[in-house]
Amino acid sequence: MGAPLISALAARVPRRALLIALMLLFAIGNLASALAPSFGSFVLLRFVSGLPHGAYFGVAALVAAAAVPVNQRAGAIGRVMLGLSTAILIGAPLATWAGNLFGWQVAFTGVGIVALFTALMVRLVVPAQAADSNASPKREFTALIKPRVLFTLAVGCIGFGGMFAVFSYVVPTLVEQAGMREALGPLVLAIFGIGTMLGNVIGARLADKNLLRAIPTILIWCLVVQGLFYFAANSLWLGILCVGLVGTSVAMSPALQTRLMDVAEDAQTMAASLNHAAFNGANALGAWLAGVTVKMGFVWSTTGLVGAGLAAGGLVIFYIGLWVERRSQTVAIEKDNALRR
Repeated sequence: MGAPLISALAARVPRRALLIALMLLFAIGNLASALAPSFGSFVLLRFVSGLPHGAYFGVAALVAAAAVPVNQRAGAIGRVMLGLSTAILIGAPLATWAGNLFGWQVAFTGVGIVALFTALMVRLVVPAQAADSNASPKREFTALIKPRVLFTLAVGCIGFGGMFAVFSYVVPTLVEQAGMREALGPLVLAIFGIGTMLGNVIGARLADKNLLRAIPTILIWCLVVQGLFYFAANSLWLGILCVGLVGTSVAMSPALQTRLMDVAEDAQTMAASLNHAAFNGANALGAWLAGVTVKMGFVWSTTGLVGAGLAAGGLVIFYIGLWVERRSQTVAIEKDNALRR
């Protein structure tokens, strides 16, 4: 909810200033969470802290893409998203360790301090970009009615959901089927984090070379590695290795973000922010479908088959969207030729 609303309302705000404001809101939300006097206020503050997330990464991707040549946009976006992968690998375990050792308030305080430092670094390092005087909430909301934007978001929401179907239940799956000790859970998460880092780098390079070939290639890769987890989960080390391969599914992120820049036209901020809203939707959808499957009595590793099915669904949506786009272009050319006769 936060991403599209913030993107529309802040349409005319210079991007560097918007990044700083969003990070300050995130910092204040986390610092205040550490001081929350009640559970109700804590929940409200966590909600506030989550509002800037999608908009921040969307705007950061636009800023990074604008700083490099067109054929290097995905690489720049991938480097931005590498921060998210690093957080999975280092930040989350570190915050959990600090919270367990010193108390949960320390974890939120630490996150808030890091966010304040990030806002400062954005001010010092990110180049200023002039505000778009023609921007408006109405223009940004047009992204919501552009077929190519909607198809791309659907690919992200469905096709990317498979990674979350596996990841959401990966530790209990390996505990139940491979006999893994729960103490190895952090190792599994670290392996997944390494996979996301590799996926970001490789996916960005593929997207810069040929974007429309990269997206289906990555989806097919997701289908294979997530389906493979169904079989690998019965072996401890094969299962852990496969978790790392599932993490590489993050390769989808820079590719889809770049695709949105190509199809959003003059609603760039909204489309970029909606990409992360789509990934949040993928998180909810994948985890829910996998949970339903396990609750129905299927073995835990069936989450891999759910993931493969979602990747296949994303692939179908991508090709339908591509067909619709090319069909529309053909019709437009035919109309133009008819008018010239």
